[in-house]
Amino acid sequence: MTKVKKNLKRKRVQLTEVEPGPEPLPTVRYSDQPIEKKRKWTNKQRVLIFATRGINHRDRHLMEDIKKLMPHHKPEAKMERSKTLSVVNEMCEMKNCNKALMFEGRKKQDLYMWLSNVPNGPSVKFLVENVSTMAELKLTGNCLRGSRPLLSFDPTFETEPQYKLLKELLAQVFGVPKHHPKSQPFFDHIYTFCILDKRIWFRNFQILSEDGAVAEIGPRFVLNPVKLFSGSFGGVPLWENSHYVSPARYRQQVRLDAKSKYVNRVQQKAHAEATRPGGAGYKLTPLEDIFRGDNVKKAGELKKKK
Repeated sequence: MTKVKKNLKRKRVQLTEVEPGPEPLPTVRYSDQPIEKKRKWTNKQRVLIFATRGINHRDRHLMEDIKKLMPHHKPEAKMERSKTLSVVNEMCEMKNCNKALMFEGRKKQDLYMWLSNVPNGPSVKFLVENVSTMAELKLTGNCLRGSRPLLSFDPTFETEPQYKLLKELLAQVFGVPKHHPKSQPFFDHIYTFCILDKRIWFRNFQILSEDGAVAEIGPRFVLNPVKLFSGSFGGVPLWENSHYVSPARYRQQVRLDAKSKYVNRVQQKAHAEATRPGGAGYKLTPLEDIFRGDNVKKAGELKKKK
Protein backbone atom coordinates (compact mmCIF):
# COMPACT_ATOMS: atom_id res chain seq x y z
CA MET A 1 0.00 0.00 0.00
CA THR A 2 1.22 3.44 -0.81
CA LYS A 3 0.82 6.24 1.70
CA VAL A 4 -0.55 9.52 0.42
CA LYS A 5 1.10 12.56 1.93
CA LYS A 6 -1.38 15.13 3.03
CA ASN A 7 -0.67 18.79 2.40
CA LEU A 8 -0.33 20.10 5.92
CA LYS A 9 0.37 23.67 4.86
CA ARG A 10 -2.31 26.08 6.04
CA LYS A 11 -3.64 28.71 3.78
CA ARG A 12 -2.66 32.19 4.77
CA VAL A 13 -5.61 34.45 5.41
CA GLN A 14 -5.13 38.13 5.00
CA LEU A 15 -6.44 39.94 8.06
CA THR A 16 -7.97 43.35 7.58
CA GLU A 17 -8.15 45.88 10.37
CA VAL A 18 -11.67 46.74 11.39
CA GLU A 19 -12.29 50.12 12.90
CA PRO A 20 -13.69 49.78 16.41
CA GLY A 21 -17.18 51.14 16.71
CA PRO A 22 -18.67 52.98 19.66
CA GLU A 23 -18.92 51.00 22.84
CA PRO A 24 -22.48 49.89 23.54
CA LEU A 25 -24.19 51.47 26.49
CA PRO A 26 -24.78 49.27 29.53
CA THR A 27 -28.23 47.75 29.78
CA VAL A 28 -28.55 48.69 33.43
CA ARG A 29 -27.08 51.77 35.09
CA TYR A 30 -27.55 52.64 38.74
CA SER A 31 -27.87 56.21 40.00
CA ASP A 32 -25.06 55.75 42.54
CA GLN A 33 -22.65 54.60 39.87
CA PRO A 34 -20.08 57.37 39.13
CA ILE A 35 -19.67 58.59 35.58
CA GLU A 36 -16.41 57.52 34.00
CA LYS A 37 -14.23 60.51 33.15
CA LYS A 38 -12.61 60.80 29.78
CA ARG A 39 -8.87 60.62 30.13
CA LYS A 40 -8.11 62.62 27.01
CA TRP A 41 -6.42 65.74 28.37
CA THR A 42 -4.90 67.77 25.55
CA ASN A 43 -4.83 71.32 26.98
CA LYS A 44 -2.25 70.78 29.69
CA GLN A 45 -2.11 74.24 31.21
CA ARG A 46 -0.54 74.29 34.66
CA VAL A 47 -0.35 77.55 36.61
CA LEU A 48 2.14 78.07 39.42
CA ILE A 49 0.56 80.38 42.04
CA PHE A 50 2.72 81.81 44.83
CA ALA A 51 3.65 85.07 46.53
CA THR A 52 6.69 86.90 47.77
CA ARG A 53 7.28 87.77 51.38
CA GLY A 54 5.71 91.04 52.49
CA ILE A 55 2.03 90.65 51.55
CA ASN A 56 -0.61 91.38 54.19
CA HIS A 57 -3.46 89.14 55.38
CA ARG A 58 -6.04 90.40 52.87
CA ASP A 59 -3.73 89.74 49.92
CA ARG A 60 -3.00 86.27 51.25
CA HIS A 61 -6.73 85.49 51.47
CA LEU A 62 -7.18 86.76 47.90
CA MET A 63 -4.47 84.36 46.74
CA GLU A 64 -6.23 81.47 48.50
CA ASP A 65 -9.54 82.41 46.84
CA ILE A 66 -7.92 82.38 43.40
CA LYS A 67 -6.41 78.97 44.13
CA LYS A 68 -9.90 77.63 44.89
CA LEU A 69 -11.17 78.99 41.56
CA MET A 70 -8.36 77.36 39.55
CA PRO A 71 -8.15 73.56 39.96
CA HIS A 72 -5.28 73.41 37.45
CA HIS A 73 -2.91 75.38 39.69
CA LYS A 74 0.14 74.19 41.60
CA PRO A 75 1.14 75.81 44.92
CA GLU A 76 4.57 77.00 45.94
CA ALA A 77 6.09 78.42 49.12
CA LYS A 78 6.76 82.13 49.53
CA MET A 79 9.70 83.45 47.58
CA GLU A 80 12.41 85.43 49.33
CA ARG A 81 12.60 89.09 48.39
CA SER A 82 16.35 88.84 47.89
CA LYS A 83 15.86 86.59 44.83
CA THR A 84 15.44 88.02 41.34
CA LEU A 85 12.44 87.44 39.08
CA SER A 86 14.47 85.23 36.74
CA VAL A 87 14.36 82.49 39.42
CA VAL A 88 10.61 82.09 38.79
CA ASN A 89 11.29 80.48 35.41
CA GLU A 90 13.39 77.80 37.09
CA MET A 91 10.69 77.25 39.72
CA CYS A 92 8.09 76.72 36.98
CA GLU A 93 10.38 74.29 35.17
CA MET A 94 10.84 72.20 38.33
CA LYS A 95 7.08 72.18 38.95
CA ASN A 96 6.33 71.38 35.28
CA CYS A 97 4.23 74.55 34.86
CA ASN A 98 3.91 76.68 31.73
CA LYS A 99 2.10 79.64 33.36
CA ALA A 100 2.93 81.66 36.47
CA LEU A 101 0.82 83.93 38.68
CA MET A 102 2.88 85.75 41.29
CA PHE A 103 1.75 88.22 43.98
CA GLU A 104 4.29 90.81 45.03
CA GLY A 105 3.69 92.98 48.10
CA ARG A 106 5.37 96.30 48.79
CA LYS A 107 5.30 98.42 51.95
CA LYS A 108 2.74 95.95 53.39
CA GLN A 109 -0.08 97.85 51.68
CA ASP A 110 0.51 97.72 47.88
CA LEU A 111 -0.11 94.52 45.91
CA TYR A 112 1.23 93.75 42.43
CA MET A 113 0.34 90.70 40.34
CA TRP A 114 2.51 89.18 37.60
CA LEU A 115 1.09 86.97 34.83
CA SER A 116 3.61 85.22 32.64
CA ASN A 117 3.86 82.60 29.91
CA VAL A 118 6.86 80.52 30.87
CA PRO A 119 9.54 80.40 29.52
CA ASN A 120 9.21 82.47 26.33
CA GLY A 121 6.79 85.18 27.46
CA PRO A 122 5.02 87.53 27.25
CA SER A 123 4.45 88.73 30.79
CA VAL A 124 2.44 91.57 32.30
CA LYS A 125 2.58 93.44 35.60
CA PHE A 126 -0.66 94.61 37.28
CA LEU A 127 -1.41 96.79 40.28
CA VAL A 128 -4.24 95.11 42.24
CA GLU A 129 -6.76 97.59 43.63
CA ASN A 130 -10.08 97.42 45.51
CA VAL A 131 -9.57 93.90 46.83
CA SER A 132 -12.60 92.16 48.39
CA THR A 133 -12.27 88.51 49.37
CA MET A 134 -15.03 85.89 49.63
CA ALA A 135 -15.05 86.07 53.43
CA GLU A 136 -15.60 89.84 53.39
CA LEU A 137 -18.39 89.97 50.81
CA LYS A 138 -20.71 87.22 52.15
CA LEU A 139 -22.59 87.01 48.85
CA THR A 140 -25.42 84.61 48.04
CA GLY A 141 -23.77 82.92 45.04
CA ASN A 142 -22.15 79.50 45.22
CA CYS A 143 -20.51 77.00 42.87
CA LEU A 144 -19.01 73.53 43.01
CA ARG A 145 -15.31 73.47 43.67
CA GLY A 146 -13.35 72.45 40.59
CA SER A 147 -16.08 73.19 38.05
CA ARG A 148 -15.11 74.86 34.77
CA PRO A 149 -15.97 78.56 34.26
CA LEU A 150 -17.23 80.46 31.25
CA LEU A 151 -14.96 83.41 30.39
CA SER A 152 -16.74 86.63 29.42
CA PHE A 153 -14.64 89.50 28.01
CA ASP A 154 -15.68 93.06 27.33
CA PRO A 155 -15.80 94.01 23.59
CA THR A 156 -13.20 96.69 24.39
CA PHE A 157 -10.57 93.94 24.46
CA GLU A 158 -10.78 93.77 20.64
CA THR A 159 -10.15 97.49 20.07
CA GLU A 160 -6.43 97.84 20.88
CA PRO A 161 -3.49 95.42 20.43
CA GLN A 162 -2.37 95.49 24.07
CA TYR A 163 -5.87 94.51 25.21
CA LYS A 164 -5.91 91.62 22.70
CA LEU A 165 -2.68 90.29 24.19
CA LEU A 166 -4.03 90.67 27.73
CA LYS A 167 -7.22 88.84 26.75
CA GLU A 168 -5.28 85.86 25.38
CA LEU A 169 -3.06 85.72 28.47
CA LEU A 170 -6.01 85.95 30.89
CA ALA A 171 -7.92 83.27 28.96
CA GLN A 172 -5.00 80.83 29.11
CA VAL A 173 -4.36 81.42 32.82
CA PHE A 174 -7.93 81.49 34.21
CA GLY A 175 -9.47 79.01 31.78
CA VAL A 176 -9.71 75.48 33.24
CA PRO A 177 -8.56 72.84 30.71
CA LYS A 178 -11.11 70.33 29.47
CA HIS A 179 -10.90 66.83 31.04
CA HIS A 180 -8.52 68.06 33.74
CA PRO A 181 -8.26 65.41 36.48
CA LYS A 182 -9.18 67.86 39.24
CA SER A 183 -12.00 69.60 37.35
CA GLN A 184 -15.69 68.84 37.03
CA PRO A 185 -17.21 68.19 33.57
CA PHE A 186 -19.75 71.04 33.58
CA PHE A 187 -20.06 74.84 33.80
CA ASP A 188 -21.82 76.57 36.69
CA HIS A 189 -20.14 79.98 37.01
CA ILE A 190 -18.81 82.84 34.87
CA TYR A 191 -15.66 84.97 35.06
CA THR A 192 -16.23 88.48 33.67
CA PHE A 193 -13.41 90.81 32.63
CA CYS A 194 -14.55 94.39 31.92
CA ILE A 195 -12.45 97.42 30.99
CA LEU A 196 -13.48 100.62 32.72
CA ASP A 197 -11.37 103.68 33.51
CA LYS A 198 -8.28 102.06 31.89
CA ARG A 199 -8.53 99.15 34.34
CA ILE A 200 -9.69 95.52 34.19
CA TRP A 201 -12.52 94.67 36.61
CA PHE A 202 -12.89 91.01 37.65
CA ARG A 203 -16.18 89.51 38.86
CA ASN A 204 -17.30 85.91 39.47
CA PHE A 205 -20.98 84.98 39.01
CA GLN A 206 -22.98 81.80 39.56
CA ILE A 207 -25.32 80.63 36.79
CA LEU A 208 -28.74 80.26 38.39
CA SER A 209 -30.84 79.35 35.35
CA GLU A 210 -30.63 79.09 31.58
CA ASP A 211 -32.47 82.39 31.05
CA GLY A 212 -29.45 84.40 32.19
CA ALA A 213 -30.07 84.82 35.92
CA VAL A 214 -26.80 85.08 37.86
CA ALA A 215 -25.64 85.71 41.43
CA GLU A 216 -22.24 87.04 42.40
CA ILE A 217 -19.88 84.74 44.25
CA GLY A 218 -16.66 86.68 44.66
CA PRO A 219 -13.88 87.62 45.05
CA ARG A 220 -13.64 91.12 43.57
CA PHE A 221 -10.54 92.95 42.46
CA VAL A 222 -9.40 95.48 39.88
CA LEU A 223 -6.27 95.05 37.75
CA ASN A 224 -4.46 98.22 36.71
CA PRO A 225 -1.97 97.22 33.96
CA VAL A 226 1.48 98.75 34.41
CA LYS A 227 3.72 97.31 31.69
CA LEU A 228 3.90 94.49 29.13
CA PHE A 229 7.17 92.62 28.54
CA SER A 230 8.22 90.43 25.64
CA GLY A 231 9.90 87.81 27.86
CA SER A 232 8.95 85.94 30.99
CA PHE A 233 9.42 88.29 33.98
CA GLY A 234 11.57 90.61 31.91
CA GLY A 235 12.67 91.44 28.41
CA VAL A 236 11.89 94.30 26.08
CA PRO A 237 8.90 96.44 27.18
CA LEU A 238 6.14 96.09 24.59
CA TRP A 239 3.70 98.59 26.10
CA GLU A 240 3.55 100.94 29.09
CA ASN A 241 0.46 102.47 30.63
CA SER A 242 0.71 106.25 30.41
CA HIS A 243 -2.24 106.70 32.81
CA TYR A 244 -0.62 104.66 35.58
CA VAL A 245 0.30 106.46 38.81
CA SER A 246 2.19 104.51 41.46
CA PRO A 247 0.52 104.25 44.91
CA ALA A 248 3.47 105.96 46.60
CA ARG A 249 3.21 108.89 44.19
CA TYR A 250 -0.55 109.08 44.71
CA ARG A 251 -0.19 109.15 48.51
CA GLN A 252 2.48 111.84 48.21
CA GLN A 253 0.17 113.93 46.03
CA VAL A 254 -2.64 113.57 48.59
CA ARG A 255 -0.34 114.77 51.37
CA LEU A 256 0.80 117.72 49.26
CA ASP A 257 -2.81 118.67 48.51
CA ALA A 258 -3.69 118.53 52.21
CA LYS A 259 -0.63 120.59 53.04
CA SER A 260 -1.45 123.21 50.40
CA LYS A 261 -5.00 123.55 51.77
CA TYR A 262 -3.63 124.29 55.24
CA VAL A 263 -1.06 126.78 53.89
CA ASN A 264 -3.73 128.57 51.86
CA ARG A 265 -5.98 128.81 54.91
CA VAL A 266 -3.19 130.31 57.04
CA GLN A 267 -2.28 132.80 54.30
CA GLN A 268 -5.89 133.92 53.90
CA LYS A 269 -6.19 134.42 57.65
CA ALA A 270 -2.99 136.52 57.78
CA HIS A 271 -4.13 138.60 54.79
CA ALA A 272 -7.51 139.24 56.43
CA GLU A 273 -5.80 140.41 59.64
CA ALA A 274 -3.47 142.70 57.69
CA THR A 275 -6.18 144.34 55.59
CA ARG A 276 -8.75 144.69 58.37
CA PRO A 277 -9.64 148.42 58.84
CA GLY A 278 -8.57 149.90 62.19
CA GLY A 279 -6.38 152.54 63.92
CA ALA A 280 -6.93 156.32 64.41
CA GLY A 281 -7.86 156.95 60.79
CA TYR A 282 -10.76 154.54 61.03
CA LYS A 283 -12.58 156.55 63.76
CA LEU A 284 -14.32 159.16 61.62
CA THR A 285 -16.66 161.91 62.79
CA PRO A 286 -20.25 160.69 62.84
CA LEU A 287 -22.44 162.33 60.22
CA GLU A 288 -25.03 163.27 62.80
CA ASP A 289 -22.65 165.73 64.57
CA ILE A 290 -21.91 167.72 61.41
CA PHE A 291 -25.30 169.41 61.16
CA ARG A 292 -25.96 169.95 64.89
CA GLY A 293 -25.84 173.52 66.33
CA ASP A 294 -24.70 176.72 64.58
CA ASN A 295 -22.45 176.14 61.62
CA VAL A 296 -20.74 179.56 61.95
CA LYS A 297 -19.71 178.88 65.54
CA LYS A 298 -18.35 175.43 64.61
CA ALA A 299 -16.28 176.99 61.80
CA GLY A 300 -14.80 179.54 64.23
CA GLU A 301 -13.92 176.83 66.73
CA LEU A 302 -12.17 174.82 64.04
CA LYS A 303 -10.10 177.89 63.03
CA LYS A 304 -9.04 178.46 66.64
CA LYS A 305 -7.95 174.81 66.98
CA LYS A 306 -5.83 175.09 63.83
